[in-house]
Amino acid sequence: MSENIVIALIAFAGTLIGSYFAQRRTTALVVYRLEQLENKVDKHNSVIERTYKLEQDICIIDEKIKVANHRIDDLEDGK
Repeated sequence: MSENIVIALIAFAGTLIGSYFAQRRTTALVVYRLEQLENKVDKHNSVIERTYKLEQDICIIDEKIKVANHRIDDLEDGK
């Protein structure tokens, strides 16, 4: 074989190996970033669920206050 062909094959092999490892590194980084994003989304969804629960609790407390005020008004009118 010609010396030029051997050099070309070595360069080709080096390029393939370099591309392979670069792709693996990129894939690992994308997977890591995706996991971090999933964690952030889970935290956000947790906040939304807690906010919804608090809104329900506020409605219940408002209703209890209305009932208490109505009972106080009835007691004051009964005097």
